[in-house]
Amino acid sequence: MLKKSLELLRLEAAESGSHTLKRSLGPLNLIAIGVGVIIGAGLFSLTGIAAANHTGPAVTLSFIVAAIGCAFSALCYAEFASMVPVAGSAYTYSYATMGELFAWIIGWDLVLEYSVGAATVAISWSQYLVKFLSKYGLHLPPQLVMSPWETAQLADGSVVQGWVNLPAVLVVLAITAIIVRGTQGSAWFNAVVVALKVAVVLVFIGLGWQYIDPANYHPYIPENTGKFGEFGWSGILRGAGVVFFVFIGFDIVATMAQEARNPQRNMPIGIIGSLLVCTVLFVVFGYVMTGLANYTEFKNSAAPVAVAIEKTPYGWLSTAIIGAILIGYTSVILVDLLGQSRVFFSMSRDGLLPRVFAEIHPRFQTPHKSNLLLGAFISLFAGLVPIQVVGEMCSIGTLLAFVMVCVGVLIMRKREPDAPRAFRTPWVPLVPILGIVTCLVMMLSLPGDTWIRLFVWLAIGLLIYFGYGKKHSKLGRQQAATAAAGSQP
Repeated sequence: MLKKSLELLRLEAAESGSHTLKRSLGPLNLIAIGVGVIIGAGLFSLTGIAAANHTGPAVTLSFIVAAIGCAFSALCYAEFASMVPVAGSAYTYSYATMGELFAWIIGWDLVLEYSVGAATVAISWSQYLVKFLSKYGLHLPPQLVMSPWETAQLADGSVVQGWVNLPAVLVVLAITAIIVRGTQGSAWFNAVVVALKVAVVLVFIGLGWQYIDPANYHPYIPENTGKFGEFGWSGILRGAGVVFFVFIGFDIVATMAQEARNPQRNMPIGIIGSLLVCTVLFVVFGYVMTGLANYTEFKNSAAPVAVAIEKTPYGWLSTAIIGAILIGYTSVILVDLLGQSRVFFSMSRDGLLPRVFAEIHPRFQTPHKSNLLLGAFISLFAGLVPIQVVGEMCSIGTLLAFVMVCVGVLIMRKREPDAPRAFRTPWVPLVPILGIVTCLVMMLSLPGDTWIRLFVWLAIGLLIYFGYGKKHSKLGRQQAATAAAGSQP
């Protein structure tokens, strides 16, 4: 099976202009980075859906289960990030450990993760925009803010069917246009966005706490309906799989291994510390949210904060909070669109996808064709698919990537035990195995139709790989040429 050696990856990194990074990050820096990345769109959208459909007030327990799975996987990510001196991607890690086929599967899976992640955020952005505009007496036609699979009951009792979520489509297209032009967010802008997201969480908790209605907590774990995943303890597991999306982004901390002072000590502190801080914030956030409003009120709502804040005398504050959320969401969509296009670009550069997707715009210096193709695909996805479906697809795709990273650590410890590692995952093989088991349990708790969608997506990917990628693999051609040259007399 074709595998990229660590030496080849280091050569590629040198060719792409990589340099030795300055080790300037201490544990507090890493924790701050992690908190800023982890607190994102999922918290303000999927928390209410998980509570309404699966957990009730016990969504707090789902956050804890999801955080445990993240912690094991993050430690494995950190080891790979310190070994492979290129962009911290599960695609790259799999290419070095399990070979080209598995790398393709993970790369294709990551495209799904980033794509549906951006679509999930765009749909929630649309719902918060509707809430924001309604504060000023502006009301968009309900048919244009819902997917064709959704309905809404109007004030007169009539029911309307959605056509397309137009705001979600437009925000994805607008950000795609920005990315094509190569606009880079400044550190100042990113710092402001992070501060806004953290402020929204803290203000919501601080103001909402005193208006909690204890009656909303009974029962804390609603009785199971007789179907797996619909409340009860099975609902908590399924809820963990759904809200796992909330924690996506922690792996960014793992990619900082080359910039951390004393990585063996500071990486675990940064990873576990940021997860611990965010888990506490998320648990308290979920507790306040389900205390302000009964969990049934969040049904089919991708804007639960707006629903909950209306239960307080601070309804006027919801306008400012929603505005801050919209700004934060915009940055998250931008990061997701950048991430998925860069994975596509890497796969194309390796010959696994047509070269057209690795072409760089002569003026903007961006993979513009990848941006445009994926932007169009994601905008349609955001406009036509309900948020619960895309949220679950993103979670299962991410969980699969985390499983592969944990497996990769076990393989590399056996295959290249003496390779340089600035950070070593502690308690191997226990930590990787626990990461695999925890992520698999959350994957298995997700609905069967989510698995079907994953398999269909992977099947399409395999058809592309065996129909095109395997034949045009740059690594495969290099090894074939080397073998042919060695066989000549």
